[in-house]
Parts: sequence; structure tokens; C-alpha cells
Amino acid sequence: MGQKATVGKTGKTSSYRKAMYRNLVTDLLGYEKITTTEARAKQIQGLAENMITLGKNGGLHSRRQAISFIFSKDVIDKLFSELTERYADRPGGYTRITRLKRRLGDGATIVQIELVK
Repeated sequence: MGQKATVGKTGKTSSYRKAMYRNLVTDLLGYEKITTTEARAKQIQGLAENMITLGKNGGLHSRRQAISFIFSKDVIDKLFSELTERYADRPGGYTRITRLKRRLGDGATIVQIELVK
């Protein structure tokens, strides 16, 4: 029997989960590529795409919503300038998940999530 990746609560408190997802999305938008577990990558994929959509909207309200979620001001500036131009004519699907290997300790699937070019 194969193991199914559990997506959802991941056994953490809601405040811990929210902070972890905010950190991962901030890193993904800043570095454009991160390595994490498959369950975490699936959770942050939609959040990252929502942030890019806010950047494409470009209004003051969208900027304030992004600021309330993303930790770094540099990443906010990058989101509303560089990433907005890159994805201007793309209707969605800004991220890609690629499976890499299984982690030795617990067998969790390690993936790379990246922004498409």
C-alpha cells in the first residue's frame, strides 16, 4: 500500500500553521524556488497564486491585503513590480511542483515548488 500525503491540519495549531504558510509563501515569492514536503507545497500553492493575483490587481486594497500576509517589504515590492510584469498575460498556474525524493527519516515526499518562467 502506498502512503497518501495528508493535506490539511498537519498536526499543528492554527496559529503555527498560518505563520509557517506565511513564511513559506514569502520565501517562495522571494527566492522563486523552495524545497519542502509535498503536503506543505500543496497547501501553499494556492496561497502563493492568490498573492500573485493580488499583485496583478495592483490597487491599494490589493497591496494592503498582500502586506498583511507577506512578511518582507522587499518581497512585496518584487511582487507588485517584477512578478506582475512577468505574469501579466498569464491567466493562472503560476507555480509548479516537482517531486524530488523521499525523506529518509519518515518517508515524506520531498518536492520543489517554483514559480514558472
